[in-house]
Amino acid sequence: MIRGGIFLFAACLTVPSLAAAETMSFGDAAAMLAKNCGAEITANCRGVNLYTDRMKECLSRNSDVASPQCKANYLASFEAIQKRIAARVTVANACTREIVKICNGSTKETSKAVPCLVTAPGVSRNCTAAMVDAGYK
Repeated sequence: MIRGGIFLFAACLTVPSLAAAETMSFGDAAAMLAKNCGAEITANCRGVNLYTDRMKECLSRNSDVASPQCKANYLASFEAIQKRIAARVTVANACTREIVKICNGSTKETSKAVPCLVTAPGVSRNCTAAMVDAGYK
């Protein structure tokens, strides 16, 4: 009985999740940041690029004059952006076989293989999940 329980537990750990946790799009993260911190960005961070650590640093540096809504939510916006970036990097690792075998591409140029990966039959579940997380599908 114990051996069966251990086997079932090990099997559950090794089976990949069927539901992919899709990340927030760059546009949605930027909209969330604008909604929560638009006034602070206009007043204190004008001209700072959104997708760099400089915007995060600017908001952090000016947190003493930020609204409570901005203070509570701006880090979540940047975290969502970083998760999307990490998900796009994961595609190269999860889809290596498909990039080389199905799309005749190079893993050094994953972005060129994405259109093929999206439409190709026979793409693995892990690769498909990585593409969904990255926002390609």
